[in-house]
Amino acid sequence: MEERKSNFIPRICVIGLGYVGLPLARLMSTQFQTIGFDLNQSRVDELMSGRDSTLEVDNKLLQEAIQNGFTCTTDIEQIRNCNFYIVAVPTPVDKNNNPDLRPLWGASETVGKVISKGDIVVYESTVYSGVTENECVPIVERVSGLTFNRDFFAGYSPERINPGDKEHTVEKIKKVTSGSTPEAARIVDTVYASVITAGTHPAPSIKVAEAAKVIENSQRDINIAFVNELAKIFNRMGIDTQDVLAAASTKWNFLPFQPGLVGGHCIGVDPYYLAQCAQQYGYNPEIILAGRRMNDGMGEYVADQVVKLMLKKGIQVLHSKILVLGFTFKENCPDVRNTRVIDIVQTLQDYNAEVIVHDPWANSDVARREYGVKIESELPQEKFDVVILAAAHNQFKEIDLDTLKNGHTVIYDVKGILQGNIDGKL
Repeated sequence: MEERKSNFIPRICVIGLGYVGLPLARLMSTQFQTIGFDLNQSRVDELMSGRDSTLEVDNKLLQEAIQNGFTCTTDIEQIRNCNFYIVAVPTPVDKNNNPDLRPLWGASETVGKVISKGDIVVYESTVYSGVTENECVPIVERVSGLTFNRDFFAGYSPERINPGDKEHTVEKIKKVTSGSTPEAARIVDTVYASVITAGTHPAPSIKVAEAAKVIENSQRDINIAFVNELAKIFNRMGIDTQDVLAAASTKWNFLPFQPGLVGGHCIGVDPYYLAQCAQQYGYNPEIILAGRRMNDGMGEYVADQVVKLMLKKGIQVLHSKILVLGFTFKENCPDVRNTRVIDIVQTLQDYNAEVIVHDPWANSDVARREYGVKIESELPQEKFDVVILAAAHNQFKEIDLDTLKNGHTVIYDVKGILQGNIDGKL
């Protein structure tokens, strides 16, 4: 293997062309022959027309990549001649918050159908330690008939995409790399180092790289859960949480986390993967799952706070009109995966309130399909009993809230960015 791989010339295939896979595939295409593979024909057609609806890759950059040879396909035969397969498919949780590895299993079967002797498969999907070698590699072996670490090799390089962030793009974020043998690890690191300007960090094993990824977002989740709990305490005390955090932040080593809704494909999901791993080794995690319970309950908490504010103003909740500004899980991004704004909406609907959701960023078709929620792309020109700022899109900072008030309107600011007379905020 050492000698055969010494002159390895990568022909890249990225499997999964979503928020993670597309930016990486486009970047890889600047240095290597690259093909993107996805099961969704409409997604492939969109990309080959030079347009990315996730807005992660600028259309001009995508069009330039296509002109220079980058291509996307749903045809498995088109990726058979590749020798460096990168798997970047989602790893969600099911309704019981158990890790759902089915997309990963399916991608591994795809790799197994096309992989050849001497090839490398690298996984980027977030998993707990052991999944690459214990779950994915055996599928590749079974489907391909090849033997791991003799005929083909594996690596793990955790994705570090931050959706909607145009400053910390994929090439500007240091990349952790790993491989199943020392030589495979060297090749994996070399390939990524060719395009990642921020540099790489070679981990000593695949399991270490997997663990590094799953704790990154678990750490953030726990810290956010802490300030969410503080917000609940300070609200009862009648103290402004933002004032407290501003004062505490004057100390150099205070961590400036903010309270809020925790959604998206990483922070609200990864801790469950870490918990699953811990339980497999006979350890029942406490802090990790406590943080999850706190953060998963914040949408319902916001809705309940809003109802209390309505009652204090004498506003009847039944059949009230409520406007929710923002549905995506973060600002200035169309991503609605695992958005916890849905918890606010559903809780208020349980009170038989009429809830209207306005979001100029969110994909209305996805919101309707995944959550059964109708998204208004234009700001409604009417009066409301309640206005809730749930996502801090730039457009919302310019809204004149007075045009939405009916004389007794409750204004609730989940994100802490509104100015003026606010009735409630985290």
